[in-house]
Amino acid sequence: MLIHDSCQSAIQSCVDTGTFAVARLYDNEKANSVHMHDCYEICFSVSGEKQFVINGQVYEFEPGDIFFINPFDRHDWHEIDHMAHTCVAISICPEYLKRFSTEQTDLNYCFTYQGPAWGHKLNLTGDERRRFMYFIHKLSQERGFGQDVLDQAVFLELMTFLNRIVILRCVQEPDLDRVKTRFASKPCPPKPRHSQIDEILDYIDEHLAENLSIPMLASHFYFSSSYLCKIFKDSTGTTINQYITAKRISLAKALLAEEHSVAETSSLCGFGDYSNFLKSFTRKVGISPKKYASFLRN
Repeated sequence: MLIHDSCQSAIQSCVDTGTFAVARLYDNEKANSVHMHDCYEICFSVSGEKQFVINGQVYEFEPGDIFFINPFDRHDWHEIDHMAHTCVAISICPEYLKRFSTEQTDLNYCFTYQGPAWGHKLNLTGDERRRFMYFIHKLSQERGFGQDVLDQAVFLELMTFLNRIVILRCVQEPDLDRVKTRFASKPCPPKPRHSQIDEILDYIDEHLAENLSIPMLASHFYFSSSYLCKIFKDSTGTTINQYITAKRISLAKALLAEEHSVAETSSLCGFGDYSNFLKSFTRKVGISPKKYASFLRN
């Protein structure tokens, strides 16, 4: 497959195909200074050193370090301060991973697991580094007939390999046979999922342009506000307001891509207040809606 030489081209390929894309970055190229997508990201340091800032926390990024970045996490992480080194960046469509996950094997696990021993980053051993780069080289070599099938097979083997590392190092009393599918963002170890959570999520998704306050939702589903917040956080790993904002931002990106004006987008996304929309979008995406729309059209 094509190995991209910039994150932006890899991200665009990932979004366009709904699958995954790989970039190899050298010297001072920044790995994603504009957060404009809902992809998972894996960043692996091949050589050199730099700093990585995620959700306000600074991480050292040294050879052998690997980061697993969730779209929710990226809403608050900042661009890399410097990158005088080489790294491999993989952009992945979450739905693509879900498609190949099974009851026994959740390939989203390394992105959605939440636990005391986990903080986005691992340092791979020498053997693990060589194994990781083997997969990347394998992907870069496939050409001609059957390339798509072989790329898919290598990618799935890579993701299985990485998830096994996360499970073995970070999950308390690791037991691969007991690790079940945890789609979306449920914390691990898995907690009981309330029977109405899917109904609540569907309602939110279908009414983003309307008032979606917690009291209104609680009244609609005949819960108290406190109980609704509790079951939502227990089942999804995020708060109601964080989920609504993330979904509205995703909708805003899609509307801007369809060439709606910024004002129209604000109204259609349900932010209510135009200035609130501008602040929320800029904070979560990293650039203003106007700049985002301009970038798409260039």
